[in-house]
Amino acid sequence: MNTRVFVLFSLLITVLMITGLAQAQQPMKIPRIGYLVTGYRSDILARTDAFRQELRELGYEEGKNIVIEQRYAEGKIDRLSQLAAELVRLNVKVIVAAGPQATRRAKETTSTIPIVMGFHNDPIGSGLVASLARPGGNVTGLSTLAPEISGKQLELLQEIVPKLSRVVVLGNSTDPGNPQVLRETERAAIALGVQHVYVDVRSPEDIETAFRKASNGRADAVLALPSFLLTSQRKQLVNLALKTRLPSIYDRQEFVEDGGLMSYSVSGTDLFRRAATYVDKILKGAKPADLPVEQPTKFELVINLKTAKQIGLTIPQSVLYQADKVIK
Repeated sequence: MNTRVFVLFSLLITVLMITGLAQAQQPMKIPRIGYLVTGYRSDILARTDAFRQELRELGYEEGKNIVIEQRYAEGKIDRLSQLAAELVRLNVKVIVAAGPQATRRAKETTSTIPIVMGFHNDPIGSGLVASLARPGGNVTGLSTLAPEISGKQLELLQEIVPKLSRVVVLGNSTDPGNPQVLRETERAAIALGVQHVYVDVRSPEDIETAFRKASNGRADAVLALPSFLLTSQRKQLVNLALKTRLPSIYDRQEFVEDGGLMSYSVSGTDLFRRAATYVDKILKGAKPADLPVEQPTKFELVINLKTAKQIGLTIPQSVLYQADKVIK
């Protein structure tokens, strides 16, 4: 009897050792993070770097304990649904959507995988979340809706353009969040006593028409609202602003880096660093429905002095003191 017990015991130990060895040899299942972008890789490079850097600081190392599946629509909005479906098939744990269009397509593709908005002008008005405090559903992240931005942009134009009275506002009515941003701009213009003329830019061809209207209408300046179309065509905007010698202010510093005069906006790199913290919380078990949507806390003013000189404009020292970055 003792011999039989010993043999059975030995067999049990052997089986347990083999099972344990097999389990140890199995590769660890690394969570995949989807990263969905409407534009080109180069358009969002600084934000992507900030996102990755924050993940590293939170203890994630690509290829070891996390994988980032990046998908870029390269300006073709119709491709977003297909790319979002690819991420769903890869069984990603969370999708980081860089912008309103990407967020909308991701939401239409999945109602179960958590979605983190990298930025969105109006997530409530767009029907993505129930409220900022209690989003509900599978979407949370960062909102860029800050009513003070429009007022600050117009104030800056007033400071650099003597006797500013007429501003042409460019936007795209098909963009999510455009109505809300436009309303805030209208309120700010009325409060500052500035006449504003809204021009709806829904195609690249509309941009030249808009600047022609601004020039013929004796506009003193141009304000560009947040818009994927305008961002994707920013070099055309910048060149037309130079050609018409119209001082212009934009919502992203990329415009200024490409030759635009000035931008005042939410810090994009700060938003994407904070998006990484949402990913961390979700990977640790938090539900997007319970994670409040955060509003912007960091803003940046960028000025291009070379452009100012080209259009014959002197930027007051009081404005330069406010700048976070000056391009000379």
